[in-house]
Amino acid sequence: MKKFMDKDFLLETETAQHLYHDYAEKMPIIDYHCHLSPQEIYEDIKFDNITQVWLGADHYKWRQMRSNGVEERYITGDATDREKFQKWAETLEMAIGNPLYHWSHLELQRYFGYEGHLCGDTAEEVWNQCNEILSQDNMSARNLIRMSNVDIVCTTDDPADSLEWHKKIKESGFEVAVLPAWRPDKAMNIEKADFTDYIVKLSEVSGVAIGSFATLIEALRVRMDFFAENGCSVSDHGLEYVMYEPATEEEVEEIFAKRLHGECLTRHEQLQYKTAFMIALGKEYGKRNWVMQLHYGVQRDLNKSIFAKLGPDAGIDAISNHFSALEMGQYLNALAEEDLLPKTILYSLNPIDNAAIGTVMGCFQDSSAVGKIQHGSAWWFNDHKTGMQDQMKTLASLGLLGNFIGMLTDSRSFLSYTRHEYFRRIMCNLIGGWVENGEYPADEKVLEKIVKGISYENALRYFEFKK
Repeated sequence: MKKFMDKDFLLETETAQHLYHDYAEKMPIIDYHCHLSPQEIYEDIKFDNITQVWLGADHYKWRQMRSNGVEERYITGDATDREKFQKWAETLEMAIGNPLYHWSHLELQRYFGYEGHLCGDTAEEVWNQCNEILSQDNMSARNLIRMSNVDIVCTTDDPADSLEWHKKIKESGFEVAVLPAWRPDKAMNIEKADFTDYIVKLSEVSGVAIGSFATLIEALRVRMDFFAENGCSVSDHGLEYVMYEPATEEEVEEIFAKRLHGECLTRHEQLQYKTAFMIALGKEYGKRNWVMQLHYGVQRDLNKSIFAKLGPDAGIDAISNHFSALEMGQYLNALAEEDLLPKTILYSLNPIDNAAIGTVMGCFQDSSAVGKIQHGSAWWFNDHKTGMQDQMKTLASLGLLGNFIGMLTDSRSFLSYTRHEYFRRIMCNLIGGWVENGEYPADEKVLEKIVKGISYENALRYFEFKK
């Protein structure tokens, strides 16, 4: 029996162990998509206890605590932090096979030096050990980032954001680049109740009087210029699916005008607006050499009673089966026909879409960038051992795994960088298995290039970050 999560955790062959320990383990981290707070990074915050770090905003854990029958007061309610930690420890006992079990224990090992296993019986021991270490000066937000060997962080930012904290971080001399990433969902979600209020805000921030779709895009261009001045070269979109419902300029202007005047839009009109929006911004990304990330395939806020109490990001989202490879291809083609298709990363929350992504992206690769269209890393409900293996196997089968830009945290926690270690171990085990099975030669030079590339160097080349 192997020791629990030892140095060769998930590394099943000698080749896998060699690839991880000699190459992947040492590489820096580029976290090109996360939800860390730039204000917290600037202020270099510290945490009073492990519950604040682990349970304060982690809907992954909230979801599993509810699955274990835990009362909401111990999850997001008024129970003490110690009580909440106890309930989480008891939940974790049941999480055999769940990535949260591995992530939690990697964090305990790497940041707190705890080599045991967390459960109800050990909760007091772990609580005391973690809190003692958290009280030390070196456990601040910035030092946790340093400790994790992070090179670049991209946060997630609305076009109307002042980027005040990004500027202050840069002025402070922090050696890790903390760059904004453009997330314009509020300007796209025309069906939302607060859409017109947001347009007013965007108009004020941009200095462009927004009274039409054309002026909306002009206002967004102004803000894109501002983001670019502050180091942004990455966009991100949260979509129901990658839609394609083309309309004439006149039709889009009529739809926008209707919404500004408080009229309800049909589903078809909403999709026409969103298609026009995504085409307009996609072209801008192509002109600016920005990377476009498309996250889709999620049903949001299914439990309305919890949503009413807690709002979004409460652990009540699920996979959607609404996907159209045809429309995604048509959207990418609309940009490619004008030679303005940007570097694009495609993430679906539904693993059933893996093969479709693999075949569609292959239709739009070209010499403007190595791996121009990327199959994004296994996302959210898929960022576990099976999901990562499946995503990489599909990419290897239908594309070029060696050009993959690798992992991201997609997290709000400063301890989540162990997810990169988790991914790298799984990646090295997969490649090592192929080598030992005689499916790929034991060419040391090429294997080093592939492993270091997927771990770090491919992303560095792909994003062309300007620090």
